[in-house]
Amino acid sequence: MSIRIGILTGGGDCPGLNAVIRAVGKSATTRGWETLGFHNGFEGLLDNDYRVLNYKDMDGLLLRGGTILGTTNKGRFAVKTGHGETHRIPEAVLARTKENIHALGLRALVVVGGDGTLTIAQQLFEAGVPLVGVPKTIDNDLEATAFTFGFDSAVACATDALDRLHTTAESHNRVMVLEVMGRYAGWIAMHAGIAGGGDVILIPEIPFTYESICTKIAEREARGKHFTLVVVAEGARPKGGDFVTSGPQETNREARLGGIGAVVAAEIQKRTGKETRVCVLGHLQRGGGPTTFDRMICTQFGAMAVRLIAGEQYGYMAALRPPEVVAVPIREAIGRLRTIDPKGELVQTARDLGVSLGD
Repeated sequence: MSIRIGILTGGGDCPGLNAVIRAVGKSATTRGWETLGFHNGFEGLLDNDYRVLNYKDMDGLLLRGGTILGTTNKGRFAVKTGHGETHRIPEAVLARTKENIHALGLRALVVVGGDGTLTIAQQLFEAGVPLVGVPKTIDNDLEATAFTFGFDSAVACATDALDRLHTTAESHNRVMVLEVMGRYAGWIAMHAGIAGGGDVILIPEIPFTYESICTKIAEREARGKHFTLVVVAEGARPKGGDFVTSGPQETNREARLGGIGAVVAAEIQKRTGKETRVCVLGHLQRGGGPTTFDRMICTQFGAMAVRLIAGEQYGYMAALRPPEVVAVPIREAIGRLRTIDPKGELVQTARDLGVSLGD
């Protein structure tokens, strides 16, 4: 019997998941191994809901968005709820999962996901499940890797949106507020804001005041710039304020953020009298195909995952430490958000350009 491995994708979807599946599947096939793809994340692992990934299935996956296996960020394996509170996987769920893995004859499992998914992976590993990880999150907030896949694609989407908002804002002398994803880290907002010519960038790491935002708008007006682009991460908060959520807290899932863009836009219009509009990118940032950069690191990460299994280096994940892709323990990547340094070079670059960060 040939060696058999499994792969699943967990958490939110993003461009590049299929590229990782392709890289794992092709690398396994090259070794003569068989790959099982589990549907809907860990739920498929628990329910024995899987498909055999043959060589033909890999066709077209490199440029295809989403995940052919499906994914979920809630269910019986939920270990992160609310605002990142961590829980343990129930013993009964762990036991059944291990039984299924043994019954299927899996040598190891490739787990593709962000902080929540890799936290589940670490708990499974500590319970005796042989597995390796691949880091994914558009927020780019995972420790131990310089970049996660999905981030570059999300930034490209947000930058394109700013390019388009720039022309309509200038035509109507409006303030345009663009809300992007970024729960507790402002990497998307900062990268897209700088690359897209944002005038105000609001991120979770730097609490803002409306006085500061309006002062920036007034300065631009005085210089003959009668429009302003404001980029705000969904997790940005005013000084002394709390997160803006888009609905009530759901059981067994993290809080759903969203709506800060509308709040900021309304306050700007009230204080300045400037006509202000808001655009929420939302899941547009998660859709579509991956950028060239993401395709590349997805392929490198997937190939590395299979090499880790071949070397029985379990409990590790692929990580980008430019210019190399290396292996690091999953435990070093989880539970420690990689956030923007308020005094770091990226923030200083924005300030050098005259961008207001709202403080």
